[in-house]
Amino acid sequence: MEDIFVARFMSTDVYTVSPETLVEDAAGAMLERSIGSVVVVDDSNDLRGILTSTDFVQIVAECKPKDQTPVSAYMTEDVTTATAQDTVHDIAALLTENGFHHVPIVDETEGVIGMVSTSDLAAYLTEYEQPTAV
Repeated sequence: MEDIFVARFMSTDVYTVSPETLVEDAAGAMLERSIGSVVVVDDSNDLRGILTSTDFVQIVAECKPKDQTPVSAYMTEDVTTATAQDTVHDIAALLTENGFHHVPIVDETEGVIGMVSTSDLAAYLTEYEQPTAV
């Protein structure tokens, strides 16, 4: 794999919010746009922070009083899965084509046996494909 600059594969359609944006509004924007984060900028478009879907886990966990809604009310039921015999290319295509960040790995007899995330894929590629000297 040849070395390429980040500019060739980075996303340039970045959704930004101000530091004063309410978290509810940021969450709504993320859901509406199917994005995993919003970038927080000031009036000069200088980076001030980032709010990710992971941050919302903390926000919900710290919510008082606790909401008594079960996860079944929000979970995705028609889950796309893969098997341990699928190739790295297959998994990468599945993740990118569907905008997924996680795919459960299942076995016919054992059920769920693992999970592959975009972080797992990136770590694998980092170890497998070492950059060549220019």
